[in-house]
Amino acid sequence: MIKNDSGVKSATGLTGSGSRDWIVQRISAVVLAVYSVVLLGFFLTHGQVSYVEWVNFMMSLPMRLFSLVAILTLAGHAWVGMWTVFTDYITTGQMGPSAGRLRLILQAAMIIAIFVFVFWGIMIFWGLGLNTVVVA
Repeated sequence: MIKNDSGVKSATGLTGSGSRDWIVQRISAVVLAVYSVVLLGFFLTHGQVSYVEWVNFMMSLPMRLFSLVAILTLAGHAWVGMWTVFTDYITTGQMGPSAGRLRLILQAAMIIAIFVFVFWGIMIFWGLGLNTVVVA
């Protein structure tokens, strides 16, 4: 890998290509926007939402699948975004010679946080104990 003037090695975040990372970022933003619109639409069309209605809506197979896609796209979106921020602003020009170590620590923390988020999200929608039927 060739170093550029900022001291950051020329490697990309998620896909190995800046163009593909840009596409991942845009597609994931669209998926997350649609997910948000679906949730907003649910609340606007149901007025006073009870717990039973909410559980039935969120635990229906289409919403569980859509939520899984949203969780995975959020993970990709977050990684590309944070990788870009770290490599743009945590540089030797900005932070001195300790920038590489700091960037590595921050990226490792982001990876751990994203894995925890994805695992937790999958457990919420697909884990054991969530198949409980709520009877009103």
